[in-house]
This record gives sequence, C-alpha cells and structure tokens, in this order.
Amino acid sequence: MAPYDVNLTWQEVRDIFRTWREEKERRSREVVDMWLLTLKPMAHKLGDERFLVLEQVCLAALDCHNLEVADACMITIGRAFPKSLRAHRLLAMRCEAVGDKENAIFHLEYILNEDKTNVAARKRLIAMHKSVGNTTKAISELNEYLKSFMSDQEAWQELCDLYLLHHEFSRAAFCMEELLLSSPHNHLYHERFAEIKYTQGGADNMELAKAHFCQAAKLNPNNLRALFGVLQSANNLAQSAKVPSKKKEYVKLSAWASKHIQDLYQVAGENPASAIESMFGQMQLTSP
Repeated sequence: MAPYDVNLTWQEVRDIFRTWREEKERRSREVVDMWLLTLKPMAHKLGDERFLVLEQVCLAALDCHNLEVADACMITIGRAFPKSLRAHRLLAMRCEAVGDKENAIFHLEYILNEDKTNVAARKRLIAMHKSVGNTTKAISELNEYLKSFMSDQEAWQELCDLYLLHHEFSRAAFCMEELLLSSPHNHLYHERFAEIKYTQGGADNMELAKAHFCQAAKLNPNNLRALFGVLQSANNLAQSAKVPSKKKEYVKLSAWASKHIQDLYQVAGENPASAIESMFGQMQLTSP
C-alpha cells in the first residue's frame, strides 16, 4: 500500500494511524502525507481520537522538519489544552528541532516542575544540558533522576561519562561499582572500572585494576583490551613490588597475559610482536 493512495477512505487511514500508534511505529513521512491528503479534511469526525492523531501527526511532522504542519497541530492542541504537559513536550521538541535550546530547556523544566516523575522529560533535559555544554547541570539532573530510578543502567553509564569529563575519577568509579552490583557478569563493566582505577594510580588502585582486568578477561577470554590491562597493571605492580614472592606472582601473571595476547593475534593472522609493540607505544588506559 502506497501512503499517498487516493483511494483510501478516511476511516481506513484512521485505522492505519491507530495501528501504528499501538505498535509504536513512527512512519513519519507516510503519516504526514496521509494526513494532508485524506484525514485532515475529516478530522472533525475523529471524536475523542482527534487529539491523539494530532499529536501523532505533530511528531511525524517534526521528524520530517515540516514545521507548518507541526505548528498547526500544536496550535489546535494548545488551544484545547493550554496547560497540558504533553503540549509543552511538543513545544520543547519544536524548539529543539529549530535549534532553540534555551526555550526547549524552559519547557522541559516546566514539565518537571509540574511532574517530577516524568522520566522522558528528565532524560531529555539532561541531554539538552549536555548538548549546550552545561555538564555540571547535567550531572545534577542525573543525580536527581537516579534518586528515583536507581536501576537505570544507562543513566549510571552516562553519569560515569560526565564525571570522567570533569576528571572526577572517584565518582566515576562509584558509578561503575553500582553497575557491577547490578550486572556482576558484564565483562565490559569490569574492564571500565579497572581502567578508571588504573588511571587513578597508586598501589591500591593498581591492585584493584589488576583484579578487575583479570575478571573481565575471565568472563570474556577474547577481550584484548582487558588482557592488555592485565599485562600493564601486572607490570606496574611488579616494578613497585617490595616482596619477592609478590613480584614473582605479578611477573607470572604478566607472562600469562602476554601469551594469550599473542595467541589471539596469531589466530587473527597478525604479527603478534609488532602488534604488541605498537599497542604499548600508543596504549592509554582511560575511559573509551
């Protein structure tokens, strides 16, 4: 079925829109075309469904950057529901679409003042603060959000990223600890926590880095980044070790990691010696 099929009745278009809403399909270009061609002249017959359709069309028009259609829908919705938070959400999206980030933030903050539990608005506000370079405000909003939604792993990862931008390694490590508590078998979480502790430096942090690099390598034996982390942290610990038995242990671990790295490069058909030499020359174990 072509979206511009003039033989479709308005009832058929209404039913198609309803199906797309229920299945969460945007189909933005088709929605705008079918609205303008068939459904708009019959909108008065939609009854209570009219405003759901207008919101659907508005979102589709913003996707297509068709501001004329989007504005017409928003005006109708705004007149019917002048204090609606959904209307403010559409206004925020419209502002964002034209690059008016300050007004987008204003509308999002209005929504949150009225409904502090609005997850979508909170996340969008965080993204807006980050996009304008106000990472301090983004951190504040993320911390506020995580007070209510502590199980949101993506939010913890984002907060970790923001702390790393500010070189607040201890707080970034705390974020990764929260993620490790919820997903202790995720090798990438162990790897990243290890990299943060490695970057902090010091004997205790280096020991923690080694332990978590080892765990990452254990969970995923093909994780080259973790294996190089084992190699680097073990070498650093061996150089500073005072007790001969501990130094021997670190050297043995370093040799184990080196062998596994060479094996992986050989399987990939690369020259392990030159690859390792190149990696050591460039290696900087920080957050990705």
